[in-house]
Amino acid sequence: MNYLVDTHALLWMMFEPNKLSQTAKEILADKSLHKFISITSLWEIAIKNRIGKLPLPMGITGTISKVNAIGIGRIGIDHRYIEIFNTLPLLHRDPFDGIIIATALSENMTIITGDENIQKYDVSWIW
Repeated sequence: MNYLVDTHALLWMMFEPNKLSQTAKEILADKSLHKFISITSLWEIAIKNRIGKLPLPMGITGTISKVNAIGIGRIGIDHRYIEIFNTLPLLHRDPFDGIIIATALSENMTIITGDENIQKYDVSWIW
């Protein structure tokens, strides 16, 4: 099974692991499982850092280096994800979450998320 790590789960994994659920901790620690982040998550982190909403102790460059070091794969944004995003019901208006949901649907991935808004969608998730 392939997992797509939501933005907050990625941040908590790196900076506040005690906020993760036990299940999320186990999956993220298991080197035999395939885990990915969407480039959308890095974009969201950079935007929030730039506007002062998300101060990063090591800056965006250091944060990206840390992501590289923990060995989670990356997925870009494919036109299929945009097409799926455009068909999602408007249960939640966060465009970053929408692309993460669309990516998971397109690639048959399970999202690691505690975000109740993502959990409203017909997408595989675990927390």
